[in-house]
Amino acid sequence: MTTPDRPGFVLPLLLLAGFRTLVDDLHAELARQGHPDLRPAHGFVLQAVGPAGTTASDLGQRLGVSKQAAGKTVDRLVALGYLERVDDPADARRKLVRVTAKGRDGLHRSAAVFDQLRGRWAATLGADRVTAIEDDLRRMVPADVFRLDVPGWFGG
Repeated sequence: MTTPDRPGFVLPLLLLAGFRTLVDDLHAELARQGHPDLRPAHGFVLQAVGPAGTTASDLGQRLGVSKQAAGKTVDRLVALGYLERVDDPADARRKLVRVTAKGRDGLHRSAAVFDQLRGRWAATLGADRVTAIEDDLRRMVPADVFRLDVPGWFGG
């Protein structure tokens, strides 16, 4: 039940603001740790490429964007050294996109920084409260919450 002091639209705005705060803090720290060019969408791309690599077409499908949009992002991440294009051993006509050592370092550091940020939230709100928030969100969010198509979803 909503009340005038807690209208329903505030909840998604607060959830988004919490997400944005965590992501902004993450990227500020990644910049300090030697990854100033990583952007929020890049994390989704690196995750979607996965440890085995993928094609640009499959990457576009995973992200919910066109092959061309995925290719443009891949071009940028290749230029920055986070991804590489290699021949597909199963089909010489295709290229695979793979995460480089620099990309893996960015992902590893991201995971560590997110752990630190969670710790900061726990220090401010209390560890039990942060755990309760996570548990409550798990109850409310569909099982496929960790879809990687957020860039496509935001793009309309």
